[in-house]
Amino acid sequence: MIRSLILICALALGGPALAHRVTVFASVQAAEAGEVVVVEAKFSTGRVPTQGDVLVEDASGTLLATYPLEDGVARFPLDRTVAAGGLSITVKTDDDHEGYWLLTPADLGGGA
Repeated sequence: MIRSLILICALALGGPALAHRVTVFASVQAAEAGEVVVVEAKFSTGRVPTQGDVLVEDASGTLLATYPLEDGVARFPLDRTVAAGGLSITVKTDDDHEGYWLLTPADLGGGA
């Protein structure tokens, strides 16, 4: 009985938060002018955020740049020297939801 009550409370409290979580994925791709990082974001419901910002930080937490998120996607050039220790990519949607992705040195090692 107590376990059932705890489970119901957890679902009731956690459900709304999970409904608005932003899932973020980032990868390195080849482009005409070198390599780019492609960031894709969507809500757990499958809806794509139409606007927001993508904040890129280096391994020490220094903000390197902010890029616009448009229709769930952002692209920016990869500077391998700056990104050598990895990148932290945070997506903040226009309605204040947030998610992140870490590109580790191993992720960046092979290129596109």
